[in-house]
Amino acid sequence: MPSIRDLRRRIRSVQNTGKVTNAMSLIAASKMRRAQNATLQGRPYALKIQEVIADLAAQPREEDGAIHPLLQVREVKRIGVLLITPDRGLCGGLASNLNRRVAQFILEQTVPVRLIVVGRKGRDFMIRYGQDVSAVFTDVGDRPALSDTTAISTLITDAYTKGELDEVHLAYTKFISTMSQEPALERLVPVAPAALTGAQRVGYIYEPDTLAVLGNLLPRFLEMEVYHALLEAIASEQSARMVAMRNATDNAKSLVGDLTLDMNKLRQDTITRELLDLIGGQAALEV
Repeated sequence: MPSIRDLRRRIRSVQNTGKVTNAMSLIAASKMRRAQNATLQGRPYALKIQEVIADLAAQPREEDGAIHPLLQVREVKRIGVLLITPDRGLCGGLASNLNRRVAQFILEQTVPVRLIVVGRKGRDFMIRYGQDVSAVFTDVGDRPALSDTTAISTLITDAYTKGELDEVHLAYTKFISTMSQEPALERLVPVAPAALTGAQRVGYIYEPDTLAVLGNLLPRFLEMEVYHALLEAIASEQSARMVAMRNATDNAKSLVGDLTLDMNKLRQDTITRELLDLIGGQAALEV
């Protein structure tokens, strides 16, 4: 049974831990607000460029069989996955849920899967289980710029256009709300054309031509998709960390209360035993 000194030591230790988790919760809250604003402000542009590219790719073209490499659909012999995870932990099950989702996707495939990983948590998980990790990007930071993702999108574009990958998927944690984040796995390339009706397939004339327009838009589209997924992942990470650290702080307070109660009970028992010893000694002297 622990002594009063041991319980006091444990109470101080838990209180110090609670102070640390409370500070981490406040830091995550400040970062979360900024990340959420960046994510929500970027969503309309990301959604609109998806619609524009899909509609443009679905329009009839005058060129004989000309098609942009990022629109080419070919037999899938090797799949690529861009996995975006946090660099640090202490954010609940956010990273593990996404890693398990991607691992399940890999197990369901009948062709080899090559991984491009952003974040240490995804890198460590995939290397630990012997997956084919071809590139790793870490220390992206909490406030990335579009230029920070250029190397990632360029790597994907080159791998697909050279035929090294026949399909690329994007895996990240989608921000739903402060209390809810969901693992997402979406096909990035080849870009899927929109399903247009007969009235919508009017055959617009583009200058200089459709292929040139797609050639300029598709790389920008790929960059924006990667960048926006990174913003979603950061907002999800900070939200999950804030909630996890807040729960840890509450648990620390609850544990301090339980330990204090145990210490008071032990102290009362000690006092009672000492009083009984005094009373017993006094009674023995009187006899």
